[in-house]
Amino acid sequence: MKTLIISLLFISMSTELWTQGNNEDPSFASSSDLQIESTTVVYSQELEQLVFTITVQGSAGTSIPKAAGQMNGAPVLGYVFPTTLSPTDVGFSHTDGIVAMALTSHPDFDDTPLWDENLDNNYENDGGVWHAHWVVLTENTVVPGGLAVKQFDPDETSVTLPPTNPGMPMYMDSPGFSVITKGIKIRVIIPAYRIHNKTSFNFDAVTAYMEVNTSNPDYPLLGVYAVYSVASGDLSLPYTVN
Repeated sequence: MKTLIISLLFISMSTELWTQGNNEDPSFASSSDLQIESTTVVYSQELEQLVFTITVQGSAGTSIPKAAGQMNGAPVLGYVFPTTLSPTDVGFSHTDGIVAMALTSHPDFDDTPLWDENLDNNYENDGGVWHAHWVVLTENTVVPGGLAVKQFDPDETSVTLPPTNPGMPMYMDSPGFSVITKGIKIRVIIPAYRIHNKTSFNFDAVTAYMEVNTSNPDYPLLGVYAVYSVASGDLSLPYTVN
């Protein structure tokens, strides 16, 4: 994990140009909506649920990506909680990588086919609404952010994904947890049983720009291209559940 953290910090500070990641909005880098002030995970024993929160300087969730008009190059903005949870805690088969809860917005596609976040009875048009994903992140030095969602061969039979996964060849799930944006805070509410009742783990918080790639085999399907803010400053995952 230390190798991934060092890689992310080193590469995210780089000013190199890259051939992918062209649809990032330049305003994101200076947006107070993406500058983290603090983060918490609070466990309610009475309700048996955890509330993950990121507090920002501006208005949480107000900045959203502009649609690219196609899947290739589709921009994805995220408020992300890297954790020390195991992939098996959230329904994946055992694999190496960092389990993260990612709250994302991406208007070009909908990857939550079981959920109708905008309540218009169309389950395929609300990718731009903030929603939750479990992902497994691994090092990928091709992209400036140094990380990508872990992929696998579509024909691989040993990989297990939760039944709520969106059907992509990545360690990604669309669990349907409630995401709430209000003022300076963005929150996601997770029932404890959905993470095997794990209520003691470490975490951090990051805001990041990601992008979909379906055309260049040298790049990941979903890579991190920019990191805007890290709660701890060094992505050491120092925070614990309250």
